[in-house]
Amino acid sequence: MIEGNSFQSKIKKKIIVLSGKGGVGKSTVSTNLAVGLSQKGFQVGLLDIDIHGPNIPNMLGIQSFLSLANNQEISPIVALDNLKVMSIGFFTGEVDIPIIWRGPLKHKIIEKFLKDVDWGELDYLIVDSPPGTGDEIISIVQLLNKVDGAVIVATPQNVALADVRRSVRFCLELKIPILGIIENMSGFVCPRCGEVVEIFKTGGAEKLAQEYKVPFLGKIPMDPKIVSSGDDGKPIMIYYPDSAPAKAFSEIISKIVESIKV
Repeated sequence: MIEGNSFQSKIKKKIIVLSGKGGVGKSTVSTNLAVGLSQKGFQVGLLDIDIHGPNIPNMLGIQSFLSLANNQEISPIVALDNLKVMSIGFFTGEVDIPIIWRGPLKHKIIEKFLKDVDWGELDYLIVDSPPGTGDEIISIVQLLNKVDGAVIVATPQNVALADVRRSVRFCLELKIPILGIIENMSGFVCPRCGEVVEIFKTGGAEKLAQEYKVPFLGKIPMDPKIVSSGDDGKPIMIYYPDSAPAKAFSEIISKIVESIKV
C-alpha cells in the first residue's frame, strides 16, 4: 500500500475532465484524451470516479473483475502499452448493479483508488468525473492536493452552456487552472460524403470561453463512428484515426500537451 501522498510524487500532471450536466460525452472525451496521450508515448493513468455511472471499462472494451480487499495494493488494468485504468466498474461484477452509496463511502473509495493503486510513474493522470460539482469532484480535488488543469466538456445547447458556467465557476473558486473548454457534438459528420453539417447551432462554448477568458480547445463533431466505437469498446483514436472526431481530438491533445508540459 502506498503511504501518505507519496503516490502523487510519481504523477507529473493531474487533469480532471468535468461537465456541467450528463450526456455531453464526457467519458468519450476522457477516454480518447487518455488514449491519444498514450499514443504520443506518454505514460498515462485514466481514473474513473463516476461511481454511479462508470463507463470507462465499456469505452475501452475491458472486462475484468478485481477484489477490494482491505489494505491490499491494487494493480490497475493495463489497457494499452502506456495506459493504465481504474474504475469501480472493475469491482461490481455485473454492469447493471447499482452503487447505492453516500458521500463518505464515495470519498473512501476514491482515496483507495489513489493511494492503494500501484499507478507507477505517470506523465498524466486523467480523471473522468461525474457530471456536476458534487461529492466525487470535491473529494478528488482534496485528495490530489493540486490539480494541474481542468478540461470542461460542453455541447452547443443553451441549457448545457448554463451548466458549463457552473463548472467554470467551480474551477475559478477552487483555483483550478482551466486548460480549456471543448464543444462536443458540434455539427454532424455525414456518413456518405464526410461533410460536417451544423444541424444544431454551434459556437456557444467558444463564446463562453471568450467570456471567461479561458482557452477554447476545439469542436468535436458528431459521427456515427463515435457511437459504434464507444459501444464496441474501440476508441475512435485507435480504430478510426482518419475520422473527423479523431483529428479534432489530436489537435486538442496537442494544445493540452503544449499548455501543460511534463
